[in-house]
Amino acid sequence: MYKLLRNILFLFGPEWVHYASMNVLRIICKIGFLKNWIVASYKPQGGSSYHLFNIQFPNRVGLGAGFDKNSKYLNELEALGFGFVEIGTVTPLPQSGNDKPRLFRLPKDKALINRMGFNNDGVEVVADRLRKWKVKNSKLVIGGNIGKNKITPNEDAWKDYETCFLALHELVDYFVVNVSSPNTPGLRELQEKDSLRKILTTLQSQKLKIKSQKPILLKIAPDLTIEQINDVIDLALEIKLDGLVATNTTIDRSALQTPDSQLTTIGAGGLSGSPLKQRSTEIVQYIHEKTNGQIPLIASGGIFTGEDAKEKIDAGASLIQVWTGFIYEGPGIVKNIYRSV
Repeated sequence: MYKLLRNILFLFGPEWVHYASMNVLRIICKIGFLKNWIVASYKPQGGSSYHLFNIQFPNRVGLGAGFDKNSKYLNELEALGFGFVEIGTVTPLPQSGNDKPRLFRLPKDKALINRMGFNNDGVEVVADRLRKWKVKNSKLVIGGNIGKNKITPNEDAWKDYETCFLALHELVDYFVVNVSSPNTPGLRELQEKDSLRKILTTLQSQKLKIKSQKPILLKIAPDLTIEQINDVIDLALEIKLDGLVATNTTIDRSALQTPDSQLTTIGAGGLSGSPLKQRSTEIVQYIHEKTNGQIPLIASGGIFTGEDAKEKIDAGASLIQVWTGFIYEGPGIVKNIYRSV
């Protein structure tokens, strides 16, 4: 059924379809018996909770950052069975992101290319929405993916991360530091060890001042060299970082079935989906083995099926996140994955 609907949806622009479909789902979920039907249809069955970071996750399948940037669709995403949703990337000031079009489908590769550019409503607006959400006493776990504004110079980037951390601290369950998006100029330079140390030690210092301490994770790019990954591991162990998210989107375009002419027309952006699957798994496995499992890992990249999810968990991941797989597989993805996890 969803494949037929997907063929229709893919006739329209991906960013428009994203908001249109989620807004339709929001309307449906306002009608009690229809929401109950959705929950019954898509919620994973059986005992599926998972404990990590002193957090009880309803299940191990989450939605990665970038889908619900502004925490507008938490009710609807919970109804579809997600155990956790990572909002953002959130920046201190609102920003419109890069010029449209900025999201592209590659159906032959079961992939997407995006260059959204951290478009979001800003931390104050997002925080206000989360305050209103919290009164619902939902069991859905919320992650806060935080970044810097485009206008902030890299030497002051730590201030932006600190601002978002403090503003969202009582409203999210864990944090993810995003320095690995390829769509903000110069952002990936912050993955270098010295720059990372400044950001992460600042957040760790703030964390220790607060009674209800929230886990801090770092999201890394799949394009890092082994030496760079080793630097991340060393720093994570040194400052006792709570975990890593592996991985963000890639700038690699090798071995794609999509014609080069189409890729040239699309231009720059981060590639996600099936082509990222192997590299993401390799990085998860490398970090897990290198650290003897000392660093908890959330795996992201190329997860479409239960077999894909099991592959990531067998490689060492504790939790998994989908994004592009959700677009291609549809609203039943969590339930379908959980048959194998």
